[in-house]
Amino acid sequence: MTDITPSEIIQDVVFITPEIFSDDRGMFIETWRKEWIPSGREMVQSNRADRKSGSLVGLHYHLFQSDYWYVPAGSVQVILYDLREGSPTVGNLISAYLGVLPNGEHNHQGIYIPPGVAHGFAALSDMTITYLVDSYYNPEDELGVAWNDPDINAPWDLVEPTISERDSLNPLLSSISPSLMPKG
Repeated sequence: MTDITPSEIIQDVVFITPEIFSDDRGMFIETWRKEWIPSGREMVQSNRADRKSGSLVGLHYHLFQSDYWYVPAGSVQVILYDLREGSPTVGNLISAYLGVLPNGEHNHQGIYIPPGVAHGFAALSDMTITYLVDSYYNPEDELGVAWNDPDINAPWDLVEPTISERDSLNPLLSSISPSLMPKG
């Protein structure tokens, strides 16, 4: 396993590249191990989402929940933005690709997203994402910021994405109540 900790970009975000075992039958990969994020809490729920090419999800954030994403099929652009007041990396943005890359190779990376980091993804092809979370679904901890907020200026690869009604109603960063802003 190779882990890349881009903490100089966004503190506590961790990219994981697990070891792949291949032979004539195919391949085997461990997509999650608790030891990869020793400071993280136990993951308690696993989810899967399938999205059509051109879909965009986010930007979502949580005050208490961490996520771990893995894309077994398809191509995804991920946007992360540090919202945590007091974080040394507040306001920093990461754009990265998970799953199948433009050269056709699958990078098999996973990404750990701590509480307070806004996250979203664009389906660059039909795709599947699996994600683990360290707390059970809590609608009061399901928060969002506009995917196209000019203060965030995310460099999305999609120009006119398909988004959910929920995500189309996410507020601009400047409109979010201070009580709903994460602390670093």
